[in-house]
Amino acid sequence: MDTQKIARATGVLFLITFVTSIPALLLFNPILKDNGFSSYITGAGADNQIFLGATLELFLILANVATAVVLLPILRRQSEILAVGYVTARVVECVFIAVGLLSVLTVVTLRQEGAEADAATLSVVGHALVAVKDWTFLLGPGFIVGIGNGLILGYLMYQSRLVPRPMAVFGLVGGPLLCISGLLVLFDVLELGGVGQFVLTIPEIIWELSLGIYLTVKGFKPGAPIIASDTQSKRAPHVPPLLA
Repeated sequence: MDTQKIARATGVLFLITFVTSIPALLLFNPILKDNGFSSYITGAGADNQIFLGATLELFLILANVATAVVLLPILRRQSEILAVGYVTARVVECVFIAVGLLSVLTVVTLRQEGAEADAATLSVVGHALVAVKDWTFLLGPGFIVGIGNGLILGYLMYQSRLVPRPMAVFGLVGGPLLCISGLLVLFDVLELGGVGQFVLTIPEIIWELSLGIYLTVKGFKPGAPIIASDTQSKRAPHVPPLLA
Protein backbone atom coordinates (compact mmCIF):
# COMPACT_ATOMS: atom_id res chain seq x y z
CA MET A 1 0.00 0.00 0.00
CA ASP A 2 1.14 3.56 -0.73
CA THR A 3 2.73 5.15 2.35
CA GLN A 4 0.43 8.18 2.24
CA LYS A 5 -2.60 5.92 1.99
CA ILE A 6 -1.30 4.13 5.09
CA ALA A 7 -0.96 7.49 6.83
CA ARG A 8 -4.49 8.60 6.00
CA ALA A 9 -5.95 5.22 6.90
CA THR A 10 -4.19 5.46 10.26
CA GLY A 11 -5.53 8.98 10.80
CA VAL A 12 -9.10 7.89 10.08
CA LEU A 13 -8.72 4.91 12.43
CA PHE A 14 -7.52 7.17 15.25
CA LEU A 15 -10.52 9.44 14.71
CA ILE A 16 -12.79 6.38 14.79
CA THR A 17 -11.42 5.53 18.24
CA PHE A 18 -12.68 8.92 19.45
CA VAL A 19 -16.13 8.70 17.86
CA THR A 20 -16.67 5.21 19.29
CA SER A 21 -15.11 5.34 22.77
CA ILE A 22 -16.69 8.56 24.06
CA PRO A 23 -20.31 7.81 22.97
CA ALA A 24 -19.95 4.21 24.24
CA LEU A 25 -18.99 5.45 27.69
CA LEU A 26 -21.99 7.80 27.72
CA LEU A 27 -24.33 5.03 26.61
CA PHE A 28 -23.14 2.87 29.52
CA ASN A 29 -24.16 5.55 32.04
CA PRO A 30 -27.29 3.70 33.27
CA ILE A 31 -24.96 0.96 34.52
CA LEU A 32 -21.79 2.85 35.38
CA LYS A 33 -23.34 5.81 37.22
CA ASP A 34 -24.38 5.18 40.83
CA ASN A 35 -27.49 7.36 40.53
CA GLY A 36 -28.85 5.22 37.69
CA PHE A 37 -27.54 1.76 38.53
CA SER A 38 -30.18 0.78 41.13
CA SER A 39 -33.08 1.70 38.87
CA TYR A 40 -31.47 -0.16 35.97
CA ILE A 41 -30.64 -3.40 37.74
CA THR A 42 -34.10 -3.77 39.32
CA GLY A 43 -36.20 -2.03 36.66
CA ALA A 44 -37.02 -2.33 32.98
CA GLY A 45 -33.49 -1.32 31.95
CA ALA A 46 -32.26 0.47 28.85
CA ASP A 47 -30.89 -2.71 27.27
CA ASN A 48 -30.84 -1.45 23.68
CA GLN A 49 -28.84 1.57 24.81
CA ILE A 50 -26.30 -0.72 26.44
CA PHE A 51 -26.15 -2.95 23.35
CA LEU A 52 -25.50 0.11 21.17
CA GLY A 53 -22.65 1.09 23.46
CA ALA A 54 -21.31 -2.47 23.28
CA THR A 55 -21.41 -2.32 19.48
CA LEU A 56 -19.42 0.91 19.52
CA GLU A 57 -16.84 -0.65 21.83
CA LEU A 58 -16.46 -3.60 19.45
CA PHE A 59 -15.67 -1.14 16.66
CA LEU A 60 -13.30 0.63 19.07
CA ILE A 61 -11.41 -2.62 19.63
CA LEU A 62 -11.14 -3.21 15.88
CA ALA A 63 -9.96 0.36 15.25
CA ASN A 64 -7.41 0.18 18.08
CA VAL A 65 -5.77 -2.96 16.74
CA ALA A 66 -5.96 -1.67 13.17
CA THR A 67 -4.05 1.52 14.02
CA ALA A 68 -1.06 -0.57 15.06
CA VAL A 69 -1.30 -3.21 12.33
CA VAL A 70 -1.63 -0.65 9.53
CA LEU A 71 1.33 1.34 10.85
CA LEU A 72 3.54 -1.71 11.41
CA PRO A 73 5.18 -1.81 7.92
CA ILE A 74 6.20 1.85 8.31
CA LEU A 75 7.23 1.91 11.96
CA ARG A 76 9.36 -1.23 11.70
CA ARG A 77 11.68 0.72 9.38
CA GLN A 78 12.51 2.89 12.38
CA SER A 79 12.62 0.12 15.02
CA GLU A 80 11.47 -3.46 14.61
CA ILE A 81 11.31 -4.05 18.36
CA LEU A 82 9.33 -0.92 19.19
CA ALA A 83 6.98 -1.41 16.24
CA VAL A 84 6.10 -4.91 17.47
CA GLY A 85 5.91 -3.51 21.00
CA TYR A 86 3.35 -0.97 19.85
CA VAL A 87 1.18 -3.69 18.30
CA THR A 88 1.48 -5.71 21.51
CA ALA A 89 0.50 -2.73 23.69
CA ARG A 90 -2.55 -2.10 21.51
CA VAL A 91 -3.63 -5.74 21.77
CA VAL A 92 -3.18 -5.75 25.58
CA GLU A 93 -5.22 -2.54 25.82
CA CYS A 94 -8.00 -4.14 23.78
CA VAL A 95 -8.00 -7.23 26.00
CA PHE A 96 -8.74 -4.99 28.98
CA ILE A 97 -11.48 -3.21 27.02
CA ALA A 98 -13.01 -6.54 25.99
CA VAL A 99 -13.06 -7.83 29.58
CA GLY A 100 -14.76 -4.61 30.70
CA LEU A 101 -17.27 -4.93 27.90
CA LEU A 102 -18.08 -8.49 28.94
CA SER A 103 -18.69 -7.34 32.49
CA VAL A 104 -21.18 -4.71 31.28
CA LEU A 105 -23.03 -7.24 29.14
CA THR A 106 -23.11 -9.62 32.11
CA VAL A 107 -24.90 -6.92 34.11
CA VAL A 108 -27.56 -6.88 31.40
CA THR A 109 -27.95 -10.65 31.65
CA LEU A 110 -28.08 -10.40 35.43
CA ARG A 111 -30.95 -7.91 35.20
CA GLN A 112 -32.83 -9.94 32.58
CA GLU A 113 -32.52 -13.33 34.26
CA GLY A 114 -32.30 -12.38 37.91
CA ALA A 115 -35.99 -11.76 38.50
CA GLU A 116 -36.14 -14.37 41.26
CA ALA A 117 -33.20 -12.91 43.18
CA ASP A 118 -33.73 -10.21 45.78
CA ALA A 119 -32.76 -6.63 45.01
CA ALA A 120 -29.87 -6.64 47.48
CA THR A 121 -28.22 -9.65 45.83
CA LEU A 122 -28.67 -8.19 42.37
CA SER A 123 -27.15 -4.93 43.55
CA VAL A 124 -24.08 -6.58 45.14
CA VAL A 125 -23.30 -8.77 42.13
CA GLY A 126 -24.03 -5.91 39.72
CA HIS A 127 -21.73 -3.51 41.53
CA ALA A 128 -18.98 -6.14 41.49
CA LEU A 129 -19.28 -6.40 37.70
CA VAL A 130 -19.21 -2.61 37.38
CA ALA A 131 -16.05 -2.60 39.50
CA VAL A 132 -14.47 -4.97 36.95
CA LYS A 133 -15.38 -2.49 34.21
CA ASP A 134 -13.81 0.37 36.20
CA TRP A 135 -10.59 -1.55 36.86
CA THR A 136 -10.21 -2.64 33.24
CA PHE A 137 -10.72 0.95 32.11
CA LEU A 138 -8.07 2.14 34.54
CA LEU A 139 -5.49 -0.50 33.62
CA GLY A 140 -6.16 -0.49 29.86
CA PRO A 141 -7.08 2.99 28.51
CA GLY A 142 -5.88 4.56 31.77
CA PHE A 143 -2.38 3.02 31.86
CA ILE A 144 -1.37 0.78 28.93
CA VAL A 145 -2.36 3.51 26.46
CA GLY A 146 0.23 5.76 28.04
CA ILE A 147 2.92 3.19 27.24
CA GLY A 148 1.67 2.27 23.75
CA ASN A 149 0.14 5.36 22.17
CA GLY A 150 2.11 7.74 24.37
CA LEU A 151 5.69 6.62 24.89
CA ILE A 152 6.22 4.03 22.14
CA LEU A 153 4.29 5.68 19.32
CA GLY A 154 5.36 9.15 20.41
CA TYR A 155 9.02 8.11 20.37
CA LEU A 156 8.73 6.39 16.99
CA MET A 157 6.99 9.39 15.44
CA TYR A 158 9.50 11.78 16.99
CA GLN A 159 12.55 9.85 15.79
CA SER A 160 11.16 9.08 12.34
CA ARG A 161 9.88 12.64 11.75
CA LEU A 162 6.74 11.23 10.15
CA VAL A 163 4.82 14.04 11.85
CA PRO A 164 6.02 17.40 13.20
CA ARG A 165 8.24 16.81 16.21
CA PRO A 166 6.43 19.32 18.48
CA MET A 167 3.29 17.24 17.96
CA ALA A 168 5.09 14.01 18.89
CA VAL A 169 6.32 15.67 22.11
CA PHE A 170 2.72 15.61 23.34
CA GLY A 171 2.92 11.81 23.16
CA LEU A 172 6.26 11.68 24.96
CA VAL A 173 4.88 13.92 27.72
CA GLY A 174 1.28 12.70 27.71
CA GLY A 175 2.18 9.01 27.93
CA PRO A 176 4.01 9.20 31.28
CA LEU A 177 1.39 11.59 32.67
CA LEU A 178 -1.36 9.15 31.76
CA CYS A 179 0.52 6.32 33.47
CA ILE A 180 1.08 8.48 36.54
CA SER A 181 -2.61 9.39 36.69
CA GLY A 182 -3.51 5.71 36.52
CA LEU A 183 -1.16 4.87 39.38
CA LEU A 184 -2.49 7.77 41.46
CA VAL A 185 -6.02 6.46 41.00
CA LEU A 186 -4.81 2.95 41.86
CA PHE A 187 -3.40 4.20 45.18
CA ASP A 188 -6.54 6.27 45.83
CA VAL A 189 -4.78 9.62 45.51
CA LEU A 190 -7.03 10.66 42.63
CA GLU A 191 -10.63 9.76 41.94
CA LEU A 192 -11.37 7.55 38.95
CA GLY A 193 -12.87 9.81 36.30
CA GLY A 194 -12.29 12.87 38.47
CA VAL A 195 -10.94 16.28 37.52
CA GLY A 196 -7.38 15.47 38.59
CA GLN A 197 -7.17 12.39 36.41
CA PHE A 198 -8.73 14.24 33.47
CA VAL A 199 -6.21 17.10 33.70
CA LEU A 200 -3.30 14.66 33.56
CA THR A 201 -4.75 12.96 30.48
CA ILE A 202 -5.14 16.18 28.45
CA PRO A 203 -1.69 15.99 26.73
CA GLU A 204 -2.40 12.39 25.65
CA ILE A 205 -5.81 13.41 24.31
CA ILE A 206 -4.22 16.27 22.37
CA TRP A 207 -1.58 13.90 20.99
CA GLU A 208 -3.97 11.25 19.74
CA LEU A 209 -6.54 13.69 18.37
CA SER A 210 -3.96 15.87 16.62
CA LEU A 211 -2.28 12.76 15.19
CA GLY A 212 -5.58 11.54 13.79
CA ILE A 213 -6.41 14.91 12.23
CA TYR A 214 -2.90 15.51 10.88
CA LEU A 215 -2.52 12.10 9.25
CA THR A 216 -6.02 12.24 7.79
CA VAL A 217 -5.51 15.68 6.25
CA LYS A 218 -1.79 15.75 5.39
CA GLY A 219 -0.40 12.23 5.71
CA PHE A 220 3.22 11.61 6.61
CA LYS A 221 5.77 14.38 6.18
CA PRO A 222 7.34 13.76 2.74
CA GLY A 223 10.81 14.59 4.07
CA ALA A 224 10.77 11.86 6.70
CA PRO A 225 13.92 9.75 6.16
CA ILE A 226 12.16 6.37 6.43
CA ILE A 227 9.77 7.19 3.57
CA ALA A 228 11.99 9.53 1.54
CA SER A 229 13.14 6.67 -0.69
CA ASP A 230 9.51 5.81 -1.47
CA THR A 231 8.78 9.39 -2.45
CA GLN A 232 11.90 9.64 -4.62
CA SER A 233 11.18 6.37 -6.41
CA LYS A 234 7.74 7.64 -7.37
CA ARG A 235 9.10 10.89 -8.72
CA ALA A 236 11.93 9.27 -10.68
CA PRO A 237 11.09 8.76 -14.37
CA HIS A 238 10.72 5.21 -15.58
CA VAL A 239 13.65 4.17 -17.74
CA PRO A 240 12.91 1.13 -19.92
CA PRO A 241 15.59 -1.57 -19.96
CA LEU A 242 17.87 -1.70 -22.99
CA LEU A 243 16.86 -4.16 -25.66
CA ALA A 244 19.21 -7.11 -25.97
